[in-house]
Formats: sequence, C-alpha cells, structure tokens
Amino acid sequence: MKLKIIAVGKRMPDWVDAAVADFCRRFSKGLNLQVQEVATASRSRSDDASVYATVEGRAILSRIRDPDWVVALEIGGTAMSTRQLARWLDKRISAARNVVFVIGGPDGLSGEVLQRADEQWSLSTLTLPHGLARVVVAEALYRANSLRLGHPYHRA
Repeated sequence: MKLKIIAVGKRMPDWVDAAVADFCRRFSKGLNLQVQEVATASRSRSDDASVYATVEGRAILSRIRDPDWVVALEIGGTAMSTRQLARWLDKRISAARNVVFVIGGPDGLSGEVLQRADEQWSLSTLTLPHGLARVVVAEALYRANSLRLGHPYHRA
C-alpha cells in the first residue's frame, strides 16, 4: 500500500526536504510514503485568489487515481490523536486502497479538490507553513505506523 503526499510548492527549505525524506525512508517495505510536488500557480495582483487554487487544484487532481482514498488537509477538518490515527491507518490498510494526503498552496485547496476528498483533516487550529505541514504529516504517519507495529518510536 502507498501513502502519498501531494503538496503545492516546489521550493521548500532544505530542512523540510531532509525531514520528509528521512520519514519516507523509515517506512517498512509493505507500506511506503512518497511526496509529489505541484507547482504554485503564478500570481498577479489583478487575479482573484480562487483562480490560483483552481489552477493548482487541476494539477493536484491529475495526480489522483479514481481508487485512491483522498484526505484534504484543511483547518476545518477533523483532528486526530496519534492513537486514533493508528486505528485509522489500520482501516485504510485493510481496505487496500492507496491514500493521498493533499496540502494546498497559499490560497488553500480548490472546491474541486475538496469535493474529491473522501475526508478532511486538520493538523492544528494554527495556520502552519506549508513546508512544516509536510513534515508534520510525514512524522504523524510514521509515528502512527510505528504504534501499529509496536515499534519503540512511539513511547507515549
């Protein structure tokens, strides 16, 4: 089974790329995590912000397959504890569908992406920088998987 993060933005700080790559490498062979980046739409002062989200949304949707289970990262989504996430991950693995986590750009996710999403999650009520959101998602998934497998990474 594959876990995939699709994130808007291609120029992340080195520490973001290093942290996400580290968590991707740590996953076991039966479950892997990968990241696909989508270019941020070119901005101009005259365009409405929704135009950018729509352009980015089309690029996101082109990378999602019909059978994929899609989770949109949205401030108004459902929050989960690590234990809840581990149980959720068990269900997704049992369903044998690849899971795609979508992180929007500066103007959020388009309505089309939100409609395609099977569920919405919130990482925090705080607004997080997009690079940090990538790291938080990768670490949370690794931690939840470690908990599922009884690995000592999660000790709480």
